[in-house]
Amino acid sequence: MRQNKNNGNYKIFALCANNNINLLENQVRKFTPKFCVVYEEKNANDLKIKIRDTNTKILTGMDGINFISSHDKTDYVLNALMGQIGLEPTLIAIKSKKNIGLANKETLVAAGDIVMAEAKKYGVNILPIDSEHCAIYQCLRGEENNKPEKLILTASGGPFYGKNKDELKNVTVKDALRHPTWKMGKKITVDSATMMNKGLELIEARYLFNVAPDDIEIIIHRESIIHSLAQFKDKSIKAQMSLPDMKMCVQYALTCGNSGIREQSRCKELDLTEIKNLSFRKPDDETFIFPELARYTIKKGGTMPAVMNAANEIAVELFLKEKISFPDIFDLVQNEVRNHKNIKNPGVTDIIEAADEIKRRFITKFN
Repeated sequence: MRQNKNNGNYKIFALCANNNINLLENQVRKFTPKFCVVYEEKNANDLKIKIRDTNTKILTGMDGINFISSHDKTDYVLNALMGQIGLEPTLIAIKSKKNIGLANKETLVAAGDIVMAEAKKYGVNILPIDSEHCAIYQCLRGEENNKPEKLILTASGGPFYGKNKDELKNVTVKDALRHPTWKMGKKITVDSATMMNKGLELIEARYLFNVAPDDIEIIIHRESIIHSLAQFKDKSIKAQMSLPDMKMCVQYALTCGNSGIREQSRCKELDLTEIKNLSFRKPDDETFIFPELARYTIKKGGTMPAVMNAANEIAVELFLKEKISFPDIFDLVQNEVRNHKNIKNPGVTDIIEAADEIKRRFITKFN
């Protein structure tokens, strides 16, 4: 996208999507982008027919995504791709000196050291869009001279909070997609149900805010009103609160994240008098093993986090296709982490190859 420096408004230069072609058509007609990238060629051909009366040019695949991420008319890249596929265009955008609004967790999970080093090298700002990291970013603003003693990530607990391992055996896809608070895509909703989402966020927070893995705490907060907190050495804790609405996080990353000036929002106001309870509990690490598994992998470093992430991506896909059970997700991911021969100080090629190896093994086993 491009920013109009005179009035602060944004002009959509390019849009990218996978398979929601009807919505994408509506967006093309509303925002009149120069380019539109549709990852799958079949879907791209469908869109070409639908918008043949417009001037928007259709591109496909990773080449199309990378083209718009590095285009000289692009000022700002908002990366909300799902999965490790978001890594390559992020690095290309950084090398093209584009500031980035990052909603793609897997970019930092798979290659956090590489991405943050490149961002520093090219003077690029990476502004988090996840509600938890957006909250911490706000809590740390103005505290440049005060390193946080601890970051606290809040978690809704997902649809299976309070259930034990035995109670998860008969979970269906429909059950797992019934999130109590947020309306999200299928993959991230399943990640919330397994608590992998929080494990990925722990790794992401480690890189975004340069804190040690053991200085990141996860707590269950069912109401999803406090989106995360930062504790300082004087034991003061700052929290960011709002009704759960991702529009606020996107707006902050697009506007206030760089300028420091908050703009009027269309989000619903939080009425504190209507809140009956704000509850906080420790997570069940025995049943929901992924947050602590993520902490383990980030301590090990190397290709370990990328392997955990890749195994989870494929396991979730298999679950959504009803080829494995819900508890199988935990077992498959944990086994891949246990058996992986870690590569220290990997390059991007090492990370991609480690993920591809898992994909090949899973395809052979389950197809």
